[in-house]
Parts: sequence; C-alpha cells; structure tokens
Amino acid sequence: MAQPVTILYFAWLRERVGVSREEFDLPETVRTVSELLDYLPSRGPGHVAALQSRRTVRCSVNQEFADPGTPVRPGDEVGLFPPVTGG
Repeated sequence: MAQPVTILYFAWLRERVGVSREEFDLPETVRTVSELLDYLPSRGPGHVAALQSRRTVRCSVNQEFADPGTPVRPGDEVGLFPPVTGG
C-alpha cells in the first residue's frame, strides 16, 4: 500500500487553504512539484486562492528546496511557503 504524501502550508498559504497540513494519496498523474501544484487547486476553493499566483509559492521536498521538476513520491513531505525576505 502506498504511503500518503504530506503537504505542509506556511504563512498566508495556510490561511487561504484553511489547514496547516494535509495528507492524501498522490494521483498517478502527479510525479513532480509542478504537477502537484497543477493538481492542488482541484482540492477546493482555498487551494485555488492559495495557488492562484504560483510564482510566489516556494516549495521543498523532504526539507530540501525544490524546483518545478523535482520528483514527488508517496511518503514525501512537501512544504509550500511564500518567498522569504529579510536582510
């Protein structure tokens, strides 16, 4: 049996989605970060609101920064967060 993927939402993404974390089985069509970001809005209006401007969303897979082509597999932890600014 496949393990679910864990998605963690931070800052204003968490506020828009309405949860800080969720777990679900990856659809077979989702194999990369980009495909995950394409899929997530189908989970509800909060996801649509959070991901309407994907350019402002940064991702990590298993606590490593990830780009759109980074693989996502069952059991992975994916973090979604806004860009961090500071000095």
